[in-house]
Amino acid sequence: MEKGKILFLKSAIILLGVIMFALCIGLAELARYTAKTNPEYAYLRYPILFGMYVTVIPFYIALFQAYKLLKYIEIKNAFSQLALQSLQIIKRCAVTISILYVVGSIGLLLLNVLHPGIFLAGITIIFTSLVIAVFAAVLQALFKSALEIKEENELTI
Repeated sequence: MEKGKILFLKSAIILLGVIMFALCIGLAELARYTAKTNPEYAYLRYPILFGMYVTVIPFYIALFQAYKLLKYIEIKNAFSQLALQSLQIIKRCAVTISILYVVGSIGLLLLNVLHPGIFLAGITIIFTSLVIAVFAAVLQALFKSALEIKEENELTI
């Protein structure tokens, strides 16, 4: 793969990390403002912030693994056990994010405070995370097959 494409993808990953960090900072301010303007929902401020910040952890782990995967591709080591491990971690992180958002949505639904806009945002995040998990699983199977062929060819020669 061309160095320019890999550099672009690495830059995109770094940019995503910076944007998410800025959103996390802005989220705290938004929660404060919402609790101030809607005191009847102020009791949800910290549980929701906690839930959102917990989901950021697997997001950053997946971003780091994606960055590592790009490094493996860059050094022509894409079909290796390390690349398979990175894809496995990305898949698990995506599933974890989906599960956390499902649990959070159910919790908000049980408290009867699940606004339709929040529901749609949550469903979008859940669906996107599941698509990433399935995509990572497909890539993992493809890389594993290629790794087996590569190892078989090395033994033959």
